[in-house]
Amino acid sequence: MLFNSFPYIFLFLPISVIVFYLLNRISEKAGKYWLVIISLVFYSLGTIKHLPLLLLSIIANYSVAITIHRWQSDNPFKQNTAKRLLAVGIFFNVALLAFFKYVDFFIGNINQISNLNLKVLRLAIPLGISFYTFQQITYLVDTYRKEVKTINFFDYCIFITFFPRLLMGPITRYNEIIPQFQHAIQKNVNYRNMSLGLYLFFLGLCKRVVIADTLGVYADLGYTSTLSLSLVAAWMTSLSYTLQIYFDFSGYTDMAIGTAYFFNIKLPFNFNSPYLSVNIQDFWRRWHITLSRFLRDYIYIPLGGSRKGEISTYINIIITFLIGGFWHGAGWTFIIWGGIHGCALCVQRTWKKLNIQIPRLIGIFITFNVVNIAWVFFRAENLQDAINVCKAMIGLNAIQSLSLSAFQSIKPWDNAIGVLIGGLSVFIIFMFKNSNTIQQHFKQSTQMVMATVALIVVSLLFLNSTVPKEFIYNDF
Repeated sequence: MLFNSFPYIFLFLPISVIVFYLLNRISEKAGKYWLVIISLVFYSLGTIKHLPLLLLSIIANYSVAITIHRWQSDNPFKQNTAKRLLAVGIFFNVALLAFFKYVDFFIGNINQISNLNLKVLRLAIPLGISFYTFQQITYLVDTYRKEVKTINFFDYCIFITFFPRLLMGPITRYNEIIPQFQHAIQKNVNYRNMSLGLYLFFLGLCKRVVIADTLGVYADLGYTSTLSLSLVAAWMTSLSYTLQIYFDFSGYTDMAIGTAYFFNIKLPFNFNSPYLSVNIQDFWRRWHITLSRFLRDYIYIPLGGSRKGEISTYINIIITFLIGGFWHGAGWTFIIWGGIHGCALCVQRTWKKLNIQIPRLIGIFITFNVVNIAWVFFRAENLQDAINVCKAMIGLNAIQSLSLSAFQSIKPWDNAIGVLIGGLSVFIIFMFKNSNTIQQHFKQSTQMVMATVALIVVSLLFLNSTVPKEFIYNDF
């Protein structure tokens, strides 16, 4: 089920919230059971055929976690056993993800360099598998590190399946979420949280249906005609996607965080105005923050981080971002995207060591353009399309530089709206408070009620005029 759909907004979400608070009056456990049930229903409405896989993953990981917990001890033998169990659990999760998401990629590449002609399986990628796999790895590692003090199956089920962030994050840690369910405030309706949740949900919906969907038309047209892109059209194509993916995923995150507030649960921030970053390290502190944290804490630091010398640090950075790129999708374009960011971080680290200072605005300009070029590889269907777009962006395509033939199918009126919304999106990025600041300083007031009503009206009008589309990260 999509967040950006009328059945979710007017049926699923209200019923989920109302029944939750009614059951909480009976008992805390009843409310938790309802959350698990409704979360599994939510997942099933998207793809019921992959529900057994999700349940298998939950049961298997919980079994490993509880065994690790029981074997924890200062005794070296028991400690080594717990470590081996952790390795088994991580291998299980990675193997499951690799089988469904990457097996065709490996088969295709083997076929290209050999005469084996292995059959491609063409498996459907289970909904949300990338996110709930990482989620479960964090639980296993945190259990091994003794950061998870108590093991409870239904708490674990809530942690994994909590529907506001089941499919696309944010990627959370057990100790960030489950303790909130123990607070008395969580059991009763909190009108401030309801107001904030409503505002954030429709703010996110506006980002998606007004901005991301509008700019996505230009990105889609450009990336389906990469050979006919002029200089101007190539930049319109790349910038459209750069803005689209931000407002799409940031919008989803706002909707997820807003939904969680209806249950008095606060999810971690996931975006913090990333296109205002002054360098690439700053970008990854602001973009998909929970993924950045996962890559740092569960891949980069275990690899050795910066503890083993400068060369090893650079290697660890590159490996971490190649893995991060590959996690997004089974293709060389995603690996190159990760490699660009890894290399950029290495360059930025060297630059910092030389103690060379550059003005803030220049830093923002350079960082934004590096990110924009990297998004070309992320979005392109294949490597050749990415190269075609990059060539056009520097004027190497044999097309009149001002030609906009790639977008000729867009009607003049729709084009005017697209230009207006594109300009509005840039204005929002540079001039508006982001949703993190809004959360921190949110106050119930007449102005906030008016702003919420305006967001509801605008987002529903745009939603009503289009067919609901999946979020970009739904494919990952």
